[in-house]
Amino acid sequence: MPAPAATTKNLELLRDQIRHHNYRYHVLDDPEVPDAEYDRLMRQLQELEREHPELVTTDSPTQRVGDEPVLAFGSVKHRVPMLSLDNAFSADELREFHRRVATRLEMDVDAPLQYAAEPKLDGAAVSLLYEDGVLVRGATRGDGATGEDVTHNVRTIESIPLRLIGRNYPSLLEVRGEVFMPRAGFETYNEKARAAGEKTFVNPRNAAAGSLRQLDPKLTAARPLDIYVYYVGEAVGATLPSLHSEILDQLQEWGLKVCPERKVVDGVSGCLEYYEAIGAMRDALPYEIDGVVYKVDHLAMQRELGHVSRAPRWAVAHKFPAQEELTVVQGIEFQVGRTGALTPVARLEPVFVGGVTVSNATLHNIDELHRKDVRVGDTVVLRRAGDVIPEVASVIVQRRPDGARRTNLPKKCPVCGSAVSREPGEAVARCSGGLYCPAQRIEALKHFVSRKAMDVDGLGGRMIEQLVAIDRIKSAAELYGLNLGELAAMDRMGDKSAGNLIKAIEASKSTTLSRFLFALGIREVGEATAANLAAYFGNLAGIERASEEELEQVPDVGPIVASRIRDFFDEPHNLDVIRSLQDSGVHWTDSEPQQAANEGPLSGKTFVLTGTLTAMTRDEAKLLIQRCGGKVTGSVSKKTNFVIYGENAGSKLSKAQSLEVPTLNETAFRALVGGQLDR
Repeated sequence: MPAPAATTKNLELLRDQIRHHNYRYHVLDDPEVPDAEYDRLMRQLQELEREHPELVTTDSPTQRVGDEPVLAFGSVKHRVPMLSLDNAFSADELREFHRRVATRLEMDVDAPLQYAAEPKLDGAAVSLLYEDGVLVRGATRGDGATGEDVTHNVRTIESIPLRLIGRNYPSLLEVRGEVFMPRAGFETYNEKARAAGEKTFVNPRNAAAGSLRQLDPKLTAARPLDIYVYYVGEAVGATLPSLHSEILDQLQEWGLKVCPERKVVDGVSGCLEYYEAIGAMRDALPYEIDGVVYKVDHLAMQRELGHVSRAPRWAVAHKFPAQEELTVVQGIEFQVGRTGALTPVARLEPVFVGGVTVSNATLHNIDELHRKDVRVGDTVVLRRAGDVIPEVASVIVQRRPDGARRTNLPKKCPVCGSAVSREPGEAVARCSGGLYCPAQRIEALKHFVSRKAMDVDGLGGRMIEQLVAIDRIKSAAELYGLNLGELAAMDRMGDKSAGNLIKAIEASKSTTLSRFLFALGIREVGEATAANLAAYFGNLAGIERASEEELEQVPDVGPIVASRIRDFFDEPHNLDVIRSLQDSGVHWTDSEPQQAANEGPLSGKTFVLTGTLTAMTRDEAKLLIQRCGGKVTGSVSKKTNFVIYGENAGSKLSKAQSLEVPTLNETAFRALVGGQLDR
């Protein structure tokens, strides 16, 4: 059953908010909200996407680990992506993770399965690269694919060996670890800072991350940092043990520091026992933790389980229970997002909880606000679930002041005064002002000029806000009509800055189709989807006239995304803006459409893979099918053309047989694709 429209709208709102905060935090180094507020938004998005996996898009913030490194550091492209971890916040969520693991391995859920368990440190993830035993590079996680080069800083950490010890280490070894500041060092450092009248750190996690990002390594060297290594990203020139736990033992023999509290446990019961044991000693540990991590111990099983774009399927972080504080609601306001959605926000009496000061909390939508019955003046329980998410958990009704009134949905947009509409059955209410609403216009323009869209260098949010405030810019096309004189007259601008901005605007006219599509702000169309559309059709005209069925042939474009694209190009005013942009000189080079690239011996055929293949992995088989023009899905139905099965095939094979879907063993499959194996 497709997800309700309200759910897709909630997802889009959350993604917009998180993308904005990612940019402020990682690119500008100027966050607008506390970490706790950001983490709460991310958790809500993860929960919605877990409930509706069909709505997960490649550009969703959950598919990302972080964001772009700052330009003050050199960039490092990770040879193997640095993935993040999915979270479990309860025993039931852990059991669900274990069930998914067992199902993918086609094991009985009660079958013996060992996990390597260790505390989840609250620090900063790094990659260390050794060549012939010598440390040659240190990098932050960054966005998972590209990080910041912090070699000059990691070399100052005494627990990181500059040269490995022992024998038989790989000629190339890349390991991942967590840099942290021990509790004792954190307290000592803050005492000295207070005595000197200097700024103190809020918590050890911020201390570790901030220390790694110092441009002067002498400042990093003065801070008591430590590290525990927890994973091997790549090893060339040596054979590692077959168990993750044994690899950690081997790393220790080579001089790398690993967590002494690590342990191998059996099944869910062993994981829960370890969780309770570590939780009991949490406050006595010499370092801060916010949970524990479980990893399937056997590497062959890890490879079979694989990963999604953001996280491995064979590991999970089990977070500790919530931290709670009481605070008072000082006001309830409605924010208007880029899509016009109105979100109620509780302005709180600032409270220090879980290491940060929280002063506001999003109440999601009007239904959630009324369900919890939050009113101005109420004393509320503010919770950071798993030390991550701040939320108004409940209201202390007994402390409600006399006369406290229920907050209702405003009839007029608080920004532009346009009527507020709410479709029946939907949770989200929206401003009807569309492009006329400054709140939507500003965010749409910020997105249009952003680095991964039209990349108008120097046109920041402050300037866009000024231009919108004086009603100079009503659509993206009007950016290309700005002149030197009017820009030079703007606040904090001069002739030189204005001249540079004019040059940047002019330079942005030469772009690519994928960037242009992304810049348009079509709902559900992120960078990856825009790139796929551009590659598949090769030109804008083909996309504009494509039917939903044709759009669904594009990789990663499903029915919902296809409908969003079709709706966008069916709106005449959107086409007017596009034509105005083209008339202003925005252009790109069309390419040869790749529709034909999806044609092959398996064109139009749908496949399902099950069991363990011997000559190739499932991912390799999937790529081969796609290369031959076929499509791979995860479930068997009457529309499935073939089920490819290997050893220990499970319920999918049985279902195929019951539906009389043709089945092929690995030999028959290889014969079917024939010469494609040699390509």
